[in-house]
Amino acid sequence: MHEQIGREAAMPNPALTAFGVLVGRWTTVGSHPLVPGTTLHGRASFEWIEGGAFLVMRSEILNDSRFPSGMAVFGHDDAQGDWMMVYFDQRRVSRIIHTSLSGKVWKTWRDAPGFSQRMTATISDDGNTITSVGELSRDGSTWEADLSQTFTRER
Repeated sequence: MHEQIGREAAMPNPALTAFGVLVGRWTTVGSHPLVPGTTLHGRASFEWIEGGAFLVMRSEILNDSRFPSGMAVFGHDDAQGDWMMVYFDQRRVSRIIHTSLSGKVWKTWRDAPGFSQRMTATISDDGNTITSVGELSRDGSTWEADLSQTFTRER
């Protein structure tokens, strides 16, 4: 058996503590303008990895294969004071997405030429429901609806 290299760094990252409210398994119900009138059912999970040094999110839409399964690892740059997610999905798309959590409001955003995205989510007082609204922009100034979801914590 091999000894884990760097195991001393496998510890909780205090800069990510606030994101602990997301940890768990969630069912999702959502909508997307690509499929108007269709309810998208899915699931998501958030869990600490490497002793809490990072948080990983995994997500999937169960009833429509046009929406890829994906995952993201949350981290923090203490020199810049920024939180980010390194995202990857089954299409082999990789993106750096900025994120923040302040009080009960979780935000993600990505500003890129030709395709920017942002999401604002509100976490319920009991922490068991998250309501998100997603938007996208192709020109950096005009925003249109993107994936919006309600996350319900599994018991």
